Amino acid sequence: MSLVETFLSGLVPRLPADDAPMWRWVEGASQQDLQRLQQQWPQVPASLLELLAQVDGSHYRDYPQGEVNVLMLGSDVGDGSYPYYLRSVQQIFEDSVQWDDSIRSIYEDWLDDEPEILGAGIDADVPMSRRLCFSHCMNNGGTSMLYLDFDPADGGISGQVVRYLHDPDSYAVIAPSFDAYLQQQIDGGYAFTDEEE
Repeated sequence: MSLVETFLSGLVPRLPADDAPMWRWVEGASQQDLQRLQQQWPQVPASLLELLAQVDGSHYRDYPQGEVNVLMLGSDVGDGSYPYYLRSVQQIFEDSVQWDDSIRSIYEDWLDDEPEILGAGIDADVPMSRRLCFSHCMNNGGTSMLYLDFDPADGGISGQVVRYLHDPDSYAVIAPSFDAYLQQQIDGGYAFTDEEE
């Protein structure tokens, strides 16, 4: 069983009961869309392509049977139980057009005054459009987003997962790769599915 199959087989039984009908409507991205993604980001990991081939987004995504909005990912925010949506291939491209500024151009002198904004291994001068935004948080991305970063600073790793968090703003590497990120979700018992959080 692949890592993605392991991730999904552990996730689906943990989804809230209200999400079960919507989950049955989910479809995978087309081969053409996956190829477009690879052309834009040649270093996109096979595991993300495999996940999108199974689930082409869960963030208010229109499928033939209806709209799907299922929180299926998490991050390090709080105790790791803050939930996120998976972006579709189309939404990933939309995000890349919308966010073209670099971290430095967004924050300017604040980066010097508040160095905690930028975590180690992240290049402040890379346009955000070069990072692949695969996930928005339950607050529709206003509070947090997850990126694959293929242009790290010294000490970083190409393909690392960067988490943006708002108020106070920060960018931090939360996993060295998408595979490692998925394994973290599995090892953490899919904490983001805890309905009490």
